[in-house]
Amino acid sequence: MLVGKLVFNQSDRTEFVFRVFTTATEFQVLLFLLFLLLYLMILCGNTAIIWVVCTRSTLRTPMYFFLSNLSFLEICYTTVVVPLMLSNIFGAQKTISLAGCGAQKFFFVTLGSTDCFLLAIMAYDRYVAICHPLHYTLIMTGKLCAQMLVGALGLALFLSLQLTALIFTLPFCGHRQEINHFLCDVPPVLRLACADIHVHQAVLYVVSILVLTIPFLLICVSYVFITCAILRIRSVEGRRRAFSTCSSHLTVVLLQYGCCSLVYLRPRSSTSEDEDRQIALVYTFVTPLLNPLIYTLRNKDVKDALRNAIIRKAASEAN
Repeated sequence: MLVGKLVFNQSDRTEFVFRVFTTATEFQVLLFLLFLLLYLMILCGNTAIIWVVCTRSTLRTPMYFFLSNLSFLEICYTTVVVPLMLSNIFGAQKTISLAGCGAQKFFFVTLGSTDCFLLAIMAYDRYVAICHPLHYTLIMTGKLCAQMLVGALGLALFLSLQLTALIFTLPFCGHRQEINHFLCDVPPVLRLACADIHVHQAVLYVVSILVLTIPFLLICVSYVFITCAILRIRSVEGRRRAFSTCSSHLTVVLLQYGCCSLVYLRPRSSTSEDEDRQIALVYTFVTPLLNPLIYTLRNKDVKDALRNAIIRKAASEAN
């Protein structure tokens, strides 16, 4: 009991700082402007997807329901990380408490895990639409869609709580620790603990398999059936349309799962903290930015809806 109290008190005094990208002022300004621009583009692009899906009755289908929720997750996901990251680019290193670090990690892991589960749900939606088109409306009901979304969020919350507990049960030597990252992610924080972390790393690996490997395998199985069904379509136009509805989703899946797997599923002996930070920039900025672009540029329905919405908006302002 006394040991637990000492560990808690020690952890309670622990503060973290994030390692700066550069100390050169001119590069700090460029990085700040670049990351701010990317963040604003992410907000605008994903908000546009949500807006057009909510305002166009023709897009009120399960596929676009999941797409709008994916865009909402991307907005929340980047907002958990980027504002704090921008505030740490300039000036002296700013501290974040252990509780603040744990809170950021909790929301980051929750939203990121829900994102991965949602991509698997979207693959199932495409499987039902292409392999069982006559029963699509009977299977993919609004109730089932809502239940799958809530289930994905519930499972992500449960797993995130387990990982967050890793931080609060570990002792950290010293009052101020430097995280070689721009966010409180699990691997860089675990490296700072002054205790045996083999069990914690094992838990992280198991959670990573549940969040990344199993959903990705389910997506692969879905696309095997989808590919077989597409090849059975006789008309070239029919095959093209069926493939176009899946190619956008598949592109996003490869980006998301590929980058996250490099960080969380590589053996610890082969990982580099600097490499992890660079890869994290990809799934923090590039993937959320490309999601609306990929779905907009490769989806005729979304492009037409956005074009019509812009035309109506311009016409109403002209009048």
